[in-house]
Amino acid sequence: MTPIRIGTRGSALALAQAGWVKRKLEERYPGIGVGTITIKTSGDRFLNTPIKAIGGKGIFVKEIEEALLRKEIDLAVHSMKDLPTEIPSGLRLLAVPEREDPRDVLVSLDNRPLKDLPQGARIGTGSLRRQAQILYHRPDLSVQPMRGNIDTRLKKLERGEVDAVVMAAAGLKRIGYENRISEYLSAEICLSAVAQGALGLEGRDGEPLMDEIAFLHHLPTALEVEAERGFLRRLGGGCQIPVGARAWAGEDRIRLTGVICDVDGSKLFRGEIAGWAKDAEKLGQELAERLLKDGADEILAPKEGVLAHGSN
Repeated sequence: MTPIRIGTRGSALALAQAGWVKRKLEERYPGIGVGTITIKTSGDRFLNTPIKAIGGKGIFVKEIEEALLRKEIDLAVHSMKDLPTEIPSGLRLLAVPEREDPRDVLVSLDNRPLKDLPQGARIGTGSLRRQAQILYHRPDLSVQPMRGNIDTRLKKLERGEVDAVVMAAAGLKRIGYENRISEYLSAEICLSAVAQGALGLEGRDGEPLMDEIAFLHHLPTALEVEAERGFLRRLGGGCQIPVGARAWAGEDRIRLTGVICDVDGSKLFRGEIAGWAKDAEKLGQELAERLLKDGADEILAPKEGVLAHGSN
């Protein structure tokens, strides 16, 4: 078996994710050479710029995909929620490993839960989805835009720039920061991003690597991600609209909840659908259609043509 070069972003979280894949491959194939190559993406270079201002789809994956196409790396390890719903020609999603905790969490200075934060408390997040749902639930709070990796956000919290931050449970757990979590936010308060907590292993189409890493593929997670991405794809494939989706796959059935909300939290459309797991993507699209007919199309209409995909 030939050596495998893994391409990844350089954040602590991205390196932890790539490191996990590297260890799994080395355990499965003793003696194989697995290397890690760090690639800086557009999303990493412009940390002081709001994601929507950078523009373009896949700002956290584009340069890594280009390295795949140039054969500088063999396998890309992405946070699945950063991967656009349309994958470039010549590439394909090879495996989706078992998902980490997909929930959003609150991290606050004094460990207070969301309900106990005082009126006007400042909540830091770089996600329009989180902003919209938090404001819908508690319009008295002040949401502050915040970019940067996990450590950067936690330092801003510690310096008192905000009173709390909303983050992904998966990221904190993967780098050993689970003890920082003040509250796990329920899906009723803050439904997670499409594919949150899941990894996407991407490679070149038609190469044997797909068979070699098939042992990492987790079918229930893949079906959940398929349903959630189907929901997002029907809405235009962009993450710069406040959209959340979470699927739960059983043996042969799947249930999906989706939300579409106004950025200021003034309107929120929520729905649920269930059906056969084999119809995962179709169910996601059906739920999106239902919410659009219920009035969510009014939220999306002003943003037509200017959607950008980003970390959410």
